[in-house]
Amino acid sequence: MDYVAALVPPVVMAVAFTALVVTIVKSQGGANKGKEDAFVDAALARAESAGQPAKAGEA
Repeated sequence: MDYVAALVPPVVMAVAFTALVVTIVKSQGGANKGKEDAFVDAALARAESAGQPAKAGEA
C-alpha cells in the first residue's frame, strides 16, 4: 500500500494543475475581453498622464 500513498500527491497535483490551465484558457477572450482591454487601456492612459513610464509587464 506504500505505492498508493506515494502516487496520490503527484496525481492530485496533476489534476489540480490541469484544472488551473483549463480555467485560464477558458477565461481568455469571450465576453470579458472587452472589459479587460478597456481596463488595461485606462491604466496605461493614467500612467502616461501622470508622467510615469508604463512598464510592459504591468497590466
